[in-house]
Amino acid sequence: MTELNFLPLLSDRLSTTTATSPSFSSHSLLPFTRRRRRQHPNQPVSVRMEQSRRKDKIVVILGATGAGKSRLSVDLATRFPSEIINSDKIQVYEGLEITTNQITIPDRRGVPHHLLGYLRPEDGELSAGDFRIAASNAVSDITSRKKVPIIAGGSNSFVHALLAERFDPKSDPFASGSSDSSSICRDLRYDCCLLWVDVSESVLFEYLLKRVDEMMDSGMFEELSGFYDAVKSGLPRFGIRRAIGVPEFDGYFKMYPPENKKGKWDPAKKAAYDKAVEDIKENTLRLAKRQIGKIEKLRDAGWEIKRVDATASFRAVMMSSPEKRREWREIWEEQVLEPSVKIVNQLLVDD
Repeated sequence: MTELNFLPLLSDRLSTTTATSPSFSSHSLLPFTRRRRRQHPNQPVSVRMEQSRRKDKIVVILGATGAGKSRLSVDLATRFPSEIINSDKIQVYEGLEITTNQITIPDRRGVPHHLLGYLRPEDGELSAGDFRIAASNAVSDITSRKKVPIIAGGSNSFVHALLAERFDPKSDPFASGSSDSSSICRDLRYDCCLLWVDVSESVLFEYLLKRVDEMMDSGMFEELSGFYDAVKSGLPRFGIRRAIGVPEFDGYFKMYPPENKKGKWDPAKKAAYDKAVEDIKENTLRLAKRQIGKIEKLRDAGWEIKRVDATASFRAVMMSSPEKRREWREIWEEQVLEPSVKIVNQLLVDD
């Protein structure tokens, strides 16, 4: 499971669909297209080549699942001439919009999104090396049009692959799971502004548990039911089949096949359903912990990461009073958005 856009009414957010509107993605950005444009020997070197040692400026938004990365990326993109590059390894695939919490077309507010839902579920696994190629092409495309690339997503291995000056596609810098940061490359390929949208663990976990219930009420079960494949469920998992929710309910659908819709909702079936939902919640919290650990590892390696605290705005969202919930936007703008705008401004004016 990946990030749900941060909104005050989760059920309103989840009722919106993206199925009919594809994300923006040029075929020239795909990692599987690696043809080089031939250059005439007498062709003058481009301005970009003459300034090849000048690093492109990009904004990178980090954070645990559900922390508001997509929300902040769009908020910033409406204040700066920007386009967004998805760095979530599950959201690169189309389909399962509720299960993967893919940002809806209305919530994108007209901001172009790259590498979002552009691979088919049956396509092969997108490796960190593939992402480095595809995202680098997207960065070049965006900067060539005098816009700022904003990288947003929860896959920190993809972020490291894109940013690291020295990158080994055969090595996972986070594989050990330890706090040792020696495997992280400190030198970055771009002039980066790294923002960490952080939420206190207790508040974030409460929000994530509530979010799973809202997702189930808003069609996640039906979405997974339509996606279930009895044959593929027994094969090694890759791509979108690794999304939290798919393996948990594959076990349920094996016992209670989706095509048997007339099956009685007996206590055993209800218990199996509740177990799948509980497993989704537990795995979501584990994912959030792993993501935070990886961000801390990047920071310990010397990456200059600016932390913005979104805890108060999340508390407001979960208030029982509608009046209190409406205050979340004001708190978000004051404590998250405006500090982030200042940090991005500093990146852009610092030459």
